[in-house]
Amino acid sequence: MCGRYTLFTDMELKEIDDIINQLANDPNFGRMKTGEVFPTEVVPVLTPNMNRNRAVPHLFTWGFPSFHSKKVIINARAETVHEKPMFRASVERRRCVVPSTGFYEWDCRKKKFLYNMPDSPLLYMAGIYNQFEGENRFVILTTDSNPSVSDVHERMPLVLDREQVEEWLFDDRAVDEILGGEHPLLVKKAV
Repeated sequence: MCGRYTLFTDMELKEIDDIINQLANDPNFGRMKTGEVFPTEVVPVLTPNMNRNRAVPHLFTWGFPSFHSKKVIINARAETVHEKPMFRASVERRRCVVPSTGFYEWDCRKKKFLYNMPDSPLLYMAGIYNQFEGENRFVILTTDSNPSVSDVHERMPLVLDREQVEEWLFDDRAVDEILGGEHPLLVKKAV
């Protein structure tokens, strides 16, 4: 599961800074959240441009509305995303990438851990999006935890290697391989 993640905008993180600068004219720019990101907040995601030849940032809200309660659905299981009516069309036609600087998980004693890539300050998560009442909203895909997370939680976000970002966005043939493939080992830090 992924219930919170981080998006820090240190000047050293040029890639994140570039994404945010491209959003300066977005009407939702004043609502954009950085730092520790919670569900229902407005944050940058990457989607294909109209020509489907490069990734462009947009501001979307984290979480699909639930039709059975006032809660939001923030994650979708990679294993069943093709089967669920709420997610099926989105994984086929509306994939996104969620840029971050890490994500949080809690163990059974409610101890909080931050997970990062070992060799980069950036961490990209696979997502899908849809529009609800005129608002673009996204969920983060999750998968079974790999050995770097499994001692804390049984689920983790579907983390993309840098090379997989474009494949996830543009290559329909690569989607199933990414959904069921191996995912990078991460670095864990207690917070």
